[in-house]
Amino acid sequence: MLGPAWPCLLLPLLPLLPPASAEAFWEAKNVSQKEGKFEVAYTDSVNSELVNIYSFNHTVTRNRTEGVRVSVNVLSKRPEAPVLFVVRQKEAVVSFQVPLILRGLFQRKYLYQDVGRTLCQPPTKREVELQNFFVDVSTLAPSNTAYQLRISRVKNFVLRTGELFNFNTTAAQPQFFKYEFPPDVDSVIVKVTSQTAFPCSVISVQDVLCPVYDLDNNVAFIGMYQTMTKKAAITVQRKDFSRSNSFYVVVVVKTEDQACGGALHYYPLGEDKPVDQGHRQKTLSVVVSPAVTSEAYVRGVLLCLGIFLSFYLLTVLLACWENWRQRKRGLQLTLDGHCSESDSLLGHHRVMPDCFPGCSPYEGYSYGSFENCSSSTEGLLDSSGTADVPYTYADRSLEPLGTRPRLESLSSVEEDDYDTLTDIESDKNVIRTKQYLYVADLARKDKRVLRKKYQIYFWNIATIAVFYALPVVQLVITYQTVVNVTGNQDICYYNFLCAHPLGNLSAFNNILSNLGYILLGLLFLLIILQREINYNRALLQSNLQALECGIPKHFGLFYAMGTALMMEGLLSACYHVCPNYTNFQFDTSFMYMIAGLCMLKLYQKRHPDINASAYSAYACLAIVIFFSVLGVVFGKGNTAFWIVFSVIHITATLLLSTQLYYMGRWKLDSGIFRRILYVLYTDCFRQCSGPLYVDRMVLLVMGNIINWSLAAYGLIIRPNDFASYLLVIGICNLLLYFAFYIIMKLRSGERIKLIPVLCIVTTSVVWGFALYFFFQGLSTWQKTPAESREHNRDCILLDFFDDHDIWHFLSSIAMFGSFLVLLTLDDDLDTVQRDKIYVF
Repeated sequence: MLGPAWPCLLLPLLPLLPPASAEAFWEAKNVSQKEGKFEVAYTDSVNSELVNIYSFNHTVTRNRTEGVRVSVNVLSKRPEAPVLFVVRQKEAVVSFQVPLILRGLFQRKYLYQDVGRTLCQPPTKREVELQNFFVDVSTLAPSNTAYQLRISRVKNFVLRTGELFNFNTTAAQPQFFKYEFPPDVDSVIVKVTSQTAFPCSVISVQDVLCPVYDLDNNVAFIGMYQTMTKKAAITVQRKDFSRSNSFYVVVVVKTEDQACGGALHYYPLGEDKPVDQGHRQKTLSVVVSPAVTSEAYVRGVLLCLGIFLSFYLLTVLLACWENWRQRKRGLQLTLDGHCSESDSLLGHHRVMPDCFPGCSPYEGYSYGSFENCSSSTEGLLDSSGTADVPYTYADRSLEPLGTRPRLESLSSVEEDDYDTLTDIESDKNVIRTKQYLYVADLARKDKRVLRKKYQIYFWNIATIAVFYALPVVQLVITYQTVVNVTGNQDICYYNFLCAHPLGNLSAFNNILSNLGYILLGLLFLLIILQREINYNRALLQSNLQALECGIPKHFGLFYAMGTALMMEGLLSACYHVCPNYTNFQFDTSFMYMIAGLCMLKLYQKRHPDINASAYSAYACLAIVIFFSVLGVVFGKGNTAFWIVFSVIHITATLLLSTQLYYMGRWKLDSGIFRRILYVLYTDCFRQCSGPLYVDRMVLLVMGNIINWSLAAYGLIIRPNDFASYLLVIGICNLLLYFAFYIIMKLRSGERIKLIPVLCIVTTSVVWGFALYFFFQGLSTWQKTPAESREHNRDCILLDFFDDHDIWHFLSSIAMFGSFLVLLTLDDDLDTVQRDKIYVF
């Protein structure tokens, strides 16, 4: 029993009791104080008239930290009259009741009988100091309530660098450990693993301050934290804990698993009574390892710059070699007395046999139009009155310009040999519905008008980039600020095992690896600029090849593609500042742009007069991005949205197919259905004739099959990642059109030069490796943050870059190579007249 001074020892208990209870408390008849010992289990009881006080002392040294743990168990289950435990230390007071009640989702109550807490260790300035602390036990229950109390020292309370430590924890028995930075370490990574995914837990890194927030309902109050199933990793820098050069690693088991993607446990309806969850225990392992040093950052930056600046060096060397070769060839031609006009703009002189001298490019032409609903063909008669053999791809001459005289007319047949029809050279319905079209037929507009038309592509995308990028940058900076201020690392889906911070950025390596898109996009713009300068110089010199040969040179779309590649790098970097579900469209918007611009460029090559304008093209891409946003917001499991989108997808595919098949010579008006029925009747039932444009029909049928299949897949499966689903649609259509272009080019008797062949092969190989690293799936926002971290992996390149960074490297190179393929694919036609180049 205590003497007259015992009330002074109980003063800290008064704030913990309601006013009415305080008076009753002071009327308690018995207060028992006992000298406690470590590692001894005390079984005792209390009631409303009895308070037990245990006194403990232990030695604290300045250079050694020792953890002290309080473990209690109330043997009598009385939720209405819990036992209150108050631990009074030198600079802190910890109190908790047993049974402990913690709240979950929707304010559900969960009850725990076994409770354990690790005491916060106040710092000491002395070399050795004896510190006392008291454990007060009380209750308002009228009858005796039995309990067990045990005070123990925590082994391995201080974590050592590189040493693995295993431990158990529950929701009511959280654990925390201390780590002190070694003198030569400025950054460490705390890795926590478990063999079992559930129960869900929280890993927190907090400063060495009292109190320590180590319960499910307060662990998010301070420091950095993240939920965990099997893996968790937090990178900690010394500068964030410079006061003590140390921090606490806190591990808490949550009351529910829903935050980690688990099922919500059954909770009885009716009265608001706490549920006893039993023993939600989890076994975990923790290890603290040094993070990368500043030298690793330097190596990563130098590697990134070295890879992509080498492309600049290679381009300069190739340009110098090409310039030397051109000068050497020009000197040789001058000595031989040949005209230099037979050289291509790239310095290649193409010599081809004169297969069909005097053959008219219009022999075998047939006409057909959706508007006049005629599918019949009429062959042109020669001067003898006999019908010509049907014209095929190989029947036209691909002889170079220098081996034949310049043609003043698009036909080699004398006009006196047949009746002249004035509309054959001016009526779009006649020209664009020929069975065999040549580039000259679709390159009739004024070059200056077309040049301005395609320049708008570049200026529009530059304007779009500015207005799109500025709010994106502002938003991701806000995301990063929220992460840094709140410490909630569940906001962003990083690969936490390879996320290297720099300044306020949490994953600098993921941002740095996007530099390739910007540098290679800029290099592509410089290549296009040089090509345009050479082409304009040839025009000023009235070079016949530049005027009449090859695919018409329009560079506006190429400039737009290079700008889009640079913006893809910028926006991908912005996305990786804080990758999550809500800003993924930042990473994909300019991917849609690139896919659309590549298809437009392929189409423009042989259809320069009828290609889409910049306004209509960007309007369509804006609609795609609009649906991407709708899919992110409403598409997750929404059947109505997928039905509407699939209908729009199929309708757009049909309309575009009709536009491409009839070269724009059709009308969408009230008579469209009547004309469709008429064509079906005349061509399918009356005379059962095949399609007039077989090649176009094959492409469009395959395109419709692919798009209808993708629409059906989306409607049935309803994938969560709608933005990637849209991107797959664009890439599939681009690949289909590119394959069709290559096949038709070879089928038309054209050849592919060595440089584009090398680009195609190299780019295909690089794309293959890039996709391999892309599908490694180091994180995914389609799952909870804790589940996403199960896919995290260590760095694989220079201990600085992970698989996704290598995807950035390789995909930027592959995109650059793909652009070079589009740029050089038709260089073999630079010496072929446009009235000999087939349209497909």
